[in-house]
Amino acid sequence: MPVRQFRLTQIATAVFSLYMAAGAAWAEAEAPEAPAKPLKSAKPAEAATMQKVEVKGAAASYDARRDDTASKTVVTSEEIQKYGDTSVNDVLKRVPGITVSGAAGRSGGEIRMRGLGNGYTQILINGERAPAGFAIDSLSPEVIERIEILRAASAEFSTQSIAGTINIVLKKALKAAQREFKFSEAKGSKFSSPSLSLQMSDKMGAASYSFGGNAWRYMYNRLTPVFDSGTDAAGLPNLSRSAPWQDQGRADGMNLSPRINWTLDNGDTVTSQTFINLNQFASNSHSRTATALGRGPDYDRIDSTYSSHNGFGRTDLNWVHKLGEGAKLDLKAGVSDNRNTSDSLQIGGNNGLPPTLARTVTSVGTEHGFSTQGKYSRPLTFGAAPADGKGEAPTEHALAMGWDVGLTQRDDQRTQREAALPGSTPDNSDEGFSAKVTRLALYGQDEWNLTPQWSLYTGLRWEGLDTRSDGNTFDAVQQRSSVFSPLMQTLFKFPNKKDQLRVALTRTYKAPSTSSLIPRKFTSTNNSATDPDRRGNPHLKPELALGLDASFEHYWGEGGLLSASASMRRIDNYTHQGLLYENQRWVSTSINDGRAETRGIELEAKFPMRALVEHAPALDLRASVSRNWSRVESVPGPDNRLDQQTPLSATLGIDYKSPSGVLTTGSSFSFRNGGLVRVSGTQGGYTSVRRDLDVYALWKIDTQNNLRVAVSNLLAQDYVMESLYNDSNGTSNRTTVAGGETQLRVTVEKRF
Repeated sequence: MPVRQFRLTQIATAVFSLYMAAGAAWAEAEAPEAPAKPLKSAKPAEAATMQKVEVKGAAASYDARRDDTASKTVVTSEEIQKYGDTSVNDVLKRVPGITVSGAAGRSGGEIRMRGLGNGYTQILINGERAPAGFAIDSLSPEVIERIEILRAASAEFSTQSIAGTINIVLKKALKAAQREFKFSEAKGSKFSSPSLSLQMSDKMGAASYSFGGNAWRYMYNRLTPVFDSGTDAAGLPNLSRSAPWQDQGRADGMNLSPRINWTLDNGDTVTSQTFINLNQFASNSHSRTATALGRGPDYDRIDSTYSSHNGFGRTDLNWVHKLGEGAKLDLKAGVSDNRNTSDSLQIGGNNGLPPTLARTVTSVGTEHGFSTQGKYSRPLTFGAAPADGKGEAPTEHALAMGWDVGLTQRDDQRTQREAALPGSTPDNSDEGFSAKVTRLALYGQDEWNLTPQWSLYTGLRWEGLDTRSDGNTFDAVQQRSSVFSPLMQTLFKFPNKKDQLRVALTRTYKAPSTSSLIPRKFTSTNNSATDPDRRGNPHLKPELALGLDASFEHYWGEGGLLSASASMRRIDNYTHQGLLYENQRWVSTSINDGRAETRGIELEAKFPMRALVEHAPALDLRASVSRNWSRVESVPGPDNRLDQQTPLSATLGIDYKSPSGVLTTGSSFSFRNGGLVRVSGTQGGYTSVRRDLDVYALWKIDTQNNLRVAVSNLLAQDYVMESLYNDSNGTSNRTTVAGGETQLRVTVEKRF
């Protein structure tokens, strides 16, 4: 294991940053207030006071987390914009119960709920699954209106959500005219990243529109150390290599999200919403391997260039038709198109001799999709309220039923060419495949109030998938699967109107991805047990899960919350990466392998300081901790966790707003534990602890101009990953160190 270093100065910085805002706030609160100026007229003041009360009442009338029977937590636009993030991953890492894998400040991190990613957590954009190859972290927070967190499945969305669902809702048209421009510049020791965004919205009679757009650039130059070590059957060292990887590159991206809404004379609404994501990437890198002990790699020097272009677009048309007695018909149809191209060149050699490898790979992938959804909903009331106000209250139902149909066609072409160099045998290939995925889902749900304190949600969803693929290097593959998911959630509110209890029973699943079903092989340059080739498995089955969730919530004051929750999932047909040795090469492929179980608890607290101290400054405090356990039956313990599950995570935050509202500042600390994990009887892995400390400050210069400053990853800790292999012949270990760096971002915001 690598040496873990404990930096006292970094911990001191964390503590200081978290409480700096609190100290300043107390000082300001203790300062005497300036005398109020006399009012010129009592009537305008009275009108202003009444207006303030009405707005406050309307905003506080509905809280999805508190009021909905089907549990849902909403991350608002204000929270999304707070730190000036340019990646949605950075926003989600501060949400209780959610972690992002990988090193801080680097792209490609996986979003996890209950410590699980890799398809266990469902990511939706406007209720739709993103296409294969679309990078969620390329989605800018500037185009997001809110993020919905569903910890228990709902029949309205796909039940491919064993760990939960994150639904990213893009911005919609506003009633008031708005123009906003932002420019920001981020800088670290190894990268720089400028970005700009524009938001526009207005209303013209019965029509309204909004347009959101942003563009960004990311340039970096960094060194990533890689170490290989091993022992023989007797435990004696037989391998020691270092292979630092020097990488520099540039990424450019753009998001566009126009939306138009019409309100018809009969009250119906028609909405057209489009989302476009474009990005390109280019890099060059080189690796030099120094072998101190044992056998060297196939290529001890590798020079690479890589470039890619990705484009994704989706357009949806939505019609909402109002029927009699409060009923409503919601129809939606959408088309999408996704195109990915990449080119790479690898030149490899050994022992200072001329190159023996010159490989070019060109890949082109296209994906076209069509989907349609429909939902009929109607409120029903059984019984009548007693005239004297006593007796049994009427039962209110909210019935809904609908469908979800989708068709996706994907085509991929991969061309590999190798030069005929002395000492090498060219491996040339032309691989192509096409895949067609048809999805059909039918659902019904009902939410009703049994009593004023007790409500119940039940849902049934049937979802079927048909996947067909064929290619020039493998036989045609067809797989059909279907899952019937009964769902139940209930909410009981105690008579004191402060405490409530939730319970949910769910049946969810995880379908194999299209790529994991196709038996194509992707080769590694230096093949080994810790860096194997990869191949799909056409015989994979969906993982099925039974889930139980329970939570207790206590609300007090204005915005105070204490919550404790527990969950459990029992998973059949568990899928993990198996490792095979075929034709003198190591090959990794997914296999179904028995049953797994996961359990977790989560504690959360958030409240304004004034809920504890009457005349305290405007401080908002929040904290959470999540603990997860899991066990895979087919993998010997200890540390046989599911999907390299994050065992422990925590968040701590504080926000302060000055009495004048000119200054808003705060800090957030997030912790994610790592440790050893056993993937199979011979495979294992290790990830180090990750600690992120972020601070921000927002100055409202005037009604039209803001200045936002944020510092991310103040602790700048390195992130260590290890891949382990152990059998009767010995062990092998590959360690990768991703260097940490602090990021400073300055954002200028202009409204006009």
